[in-house]
Amino acid sequence: MTAEDSASALIDALVRSTFRVTGVLTRIGAENDLSLTQLRVLGILRDRRPRVTELAAYLGLDKSTMSGLIDRAERRGLLARGRSPHDGRAVDVFLTPAGRELTQRLDVQIRHALAPAIGRLEPGQQTQLHALLEFFLEPAGTD
Repeated sequence: MTAEDSASALIDALVRSTFRVTGVLTRIGAENDLSLTQLRVLGILRDRRPRVTELAAYLGLDKSTMSGLIDRAERRGLLARGRSPHDGRAVDVFLTPAGRELTQRLDVQIRHALAPAIGRLEPGQQTQLHALLEFFLEPAGTD
């Protein structure tokens, strides 16, 4: 197999794995009355309080679309906006207790859904795949 064939096969496998994981996330989101984008928002907010503009940029959405998503989640009691503890002029988005509870439940559902595929790997393979994925997800250098 040539280097080009190998790279092509790797790209194909990455795309197929993305489809599989996205399918799981879409199904679990739908079961919880959430779009894939709403699911992503909850996942991002698990461990941070970004500004609306930061959240929009991370998701590749414009600010008005992001504001609409946040408004709908606020009406459901999942998210709130509040003054940043670091900059009193800025407004952050964060999970409410109900949003945190839902996010924890979603995490369990996602782990359960992906466990059979991950379980086919030996512990060393799981560690290796994790390390490779983390490396793959790092931003590329700009040298």
